[in-house]
Amino acid sequence: MSSIGTGYDLSASQFSPDGRVFQVEYAMKALDNSGTAVGIRCKDGVVFAVEKLVQSKLYEPGANRRYFTIDRHIGMVVAGLIADARQIVERAREEAADYRSYYTSPIPVKQLTNRVSSFVHVYTLYSAVRPFGCSAMLGSHDQTDGPQLYMVDPSGLSWGYKGVAIGKAKQAAKTELEKLKVDELTCQEAIKEAAKIIYVIHDEVKDKEFELELSWVGAVTDGKHKVVPQDVFQEAEQYAKDAIAESDSEDEGQEAAT
Repeated sequence: MSSIGTGYDLSASQFSPDGRVFQVEYAMKALDNSGTAVGIRCKDGVVFAVEKLVQSKLYEPGANRRYFTIDRHIGMVVAGLIADARQIVERAREEAADYRSYYTSPIPVKQLTNRVSSFVHVYTLYSAVRPFGCSAMLGSHDQTDGPQLYMVDPSGLSWGYKGVAIGKAKQAAKTELEKLKVDELTCQEAIKEAAKIIYVIHDEVKDKEFELELSWVGAVTDGKHKVVPQDVFQEAEQYAKDAIAESDSEDEGQEAAT
């Protein structure tokens, strides 16, 4: 019996003969239509960098941003279908507000991740709905648990990470992340490396225009999720561009030598 998807991809609640749920796999493929997002858990916080692809020069800069503040101490970055992502963001904000109202304290990011994961997973169980075509990263920093970084994928599965990438070039970004000693980096250093990774993995041939978005949460922000200040943003972006230029000049030198 064939399991290429024919007849078994009409419902998210149906398994193929070899145990696959094709609609969940298709949802994961939707991430390949989005720019790449990178999260790094360093020793004093969590930093996020997003490659937001710009399909038209007529778009307003800063529109449809892919980073969100869920609670004062928790940030979320998404990749995939932005319309789907907004539903997850709204649910996460509701969960954070309910927790604060009931317990009179901020929700731990691990607890929030579990609640968001359950919400996402529910949309893979019924034939009347479809899975979310997006992934989300959540980052937080507090005095008790320190920096924490989690990722939720369209199946509802979540993991804690030291460094994670989502989006179309996640494998290339993961390779770059594995080169870093993230436990030794500060937020100031990690934000430069995150920006550099976005520039390194960007495909200038297929996607010529993109907008870099940076945010962080950690000791440098007093435990609050904030957009990276403009001076730090420009410094990180220049660092990334210089690294790319240096790499290109080395490649040209090697070609000339051969």
